[in-house]
Amino acid sequence: MYAMLTDERGNFKCTQVPEPVLEKGKTLIKVHACGLNRADLLQRAGKYPPPPGWPHWMGLELSGEVAESLPGSRWKRGDKVCALLGGGAYAEMVLVPEDLIMPVPRGLPMPEAAGLPEVFATAYLNLCLEAGIKPGDTVLIHAGASGLGIATIQLAKIFGAKTIATVGSDAKAAAVREIGADIVVNRKKEDLSKVLDENPPDIALDCVGGAELGKNIEKLANGGRWILIATLGGERSEISLRPFLKRGLRLIGSTLRSRSNETKGLILRELVRKVWPEIEAGRLRPSLYRTLPMAEAELAHSILEKNENIGKVILSIVKED
Repeated sequence: MYAMLTDERGNFKCTQVPEPVLEKGKTLIKVHACGLNRADLLQRAGKYPPPPGWPHWMGLELSGEVAESLPGSRWKRGDKVCALLGGGAYAEMVLVPEDLIMPVPRGLPMPEAAGLPEVFATAYLNLCLEAGIKPGDTVLIHAGASGLGIATIQLAKIFGAKTIATVGSDAKAAAVREIGADIVVNRKKEDLSKVLDENPPDIALDCVGGAELGKNIEKLANGGRWILIATLGGERSEISLRPFLKRGLRLIGSTLRSRSNETKGLILRELVRKVWPEIEAGRLRPSLYRTLPMAEAELAHSILEKNENIGKVILSIVKED
């Protein structure tokens, strides 16, 4: 089979690799499409290797169909599925633990299904398991127009929360307002600190970090949870500690990729139970910015690097009817 690997200079190269061999507890999936994530950019730069046991090429989520499964498996040949991976979706075939596979929501096209697993699992992990979101909470979401930001806004609204989203352009501000964000802050024009003074968040989902974290974390409401999932704005920040003691604030570091398959499987089962019906009813939908053929992986990565996208960028292997 073929996979999209990178050479010593980081350039993409379509390369022939051995096809995975079916083994106990796993299912072989023919990939139709895969979603891009910023973790792909880090992995390409040599900063975020895949966990042990996964292919060394990129790709954290996919949609496709079951090519082969063992007797007794709940997945059968031809089933339309999407899956969360530790790596390896930039390929024609992937071997996936059964607990990391979900059915494609009824009526959803395969490219859209490819953009579901990583962002909705990350949003659910952090809103529900880490932060314990409840109706009436206020949630701050950095990079609100990203695939993860859009998923988090939609989930937070389903759970009855008020949302504050930060964006980097007027076009992105308009997009997240349409999705349902209650307050939108253009970070290039507006002062987020002032907005948070008037709307103290109970939960913050932060992929930026850097100096802004220290500046704004004390704006949390009493008992607030600031969840750091990436450090796109820098790895260092100066934080005043007294508010943590006086008001019970928490700073939580969280990544999905490092979690056990057992934890990931739990999250995915909850998505199918609680979120898939919202998608099938049309009340929630992944937002795609652009779908490109796998051969244009370089262009797809450049879109993420330039922060051009509003929603997910998808790489397609199988042309949909």
